[in-house]
Amino acid sequence: MVMNHMLQFIRQVSGRLHPDASASVADPGQLAYIRNLHREIKKQDVLNTPFDELSVVVFDIETTGFYPYKGDRMLSIGAVKVQGERMLEETFYSAIRSDAEPSEEVQKLTGITVEQLKGAPLLPDVLKNFYQFVKSDTLVAHHSSHEKQFMKQANWTALKSDFQHRIIDTSFLTKIVEPDSDLFTLDDYCEHYGICNHQRHHALYDALATAHLWTESIHHIKRLGYDHLNDVYAHIAKLK
Repeated sequence: MVMNHMLQFIRQVSGRLHPDASASVADPGQLAYIRNLHREIKKQDVLNTPFDELSVVVFDIETTGFYPYKGDRMLSIGAVKVQGERMLEETFYSAIRSDAEPSEEVQKLTGITVEQLKGAPLLPDVLKNFYQFVKSDTLVAHHSSHEKQFMKQANWTALKSDFQHRIIDTSFLTKIVEPDSDLFTLDDYCEHYGICNHQRHHALYDALATAHLWTESIHHIKRLGYDHLNDVYAHIAKLK
């Protein structure tokens, strides 16, 4: 318990030493919304929901690097809603305001400009809007450890709140659907399944491509006889 308090203190002091316009603290209304959302998440029985009824939000983020606790930050976030094998028309996209300019390499890779970042909403507002879009749905991402690290850091920095949404990596299904393949990157899977990604390294377009991969995997996993995520967990547990 003492260690937890010390870690919180260090994080708070670190935030004061490295101020950033994108890290402005959320207002009480935002915090109340997040707390209520956390309660709703705990009520969900995602693991036993039949795949045809499973609602998820597939998302992707663009960042300045790979290490959120070493100063790298989120630049944008994109997402799309999926139910079962069906992609819905509901999408989300936002850049995140920052006074610090990303490197020219990052700007070229992502297509995000300094002007877009300076005119974008602050991080607390982006997170609140994102969670209003997601609600209590489970999140899905490709190589989800990257998204999870940044979401944890962003939640603490902007909302002083833990990140509590469940995130499922696409590999959770693809390892069963394609057990002998050496496919790894999103580009690999897009080429394998003939998925068109209109703008690589754009958060929304990468989210849409990942959503196509997810629905393709749901289709195949059902044909293999799996009814819900609990079936997949049980299968993976047997392999360990």
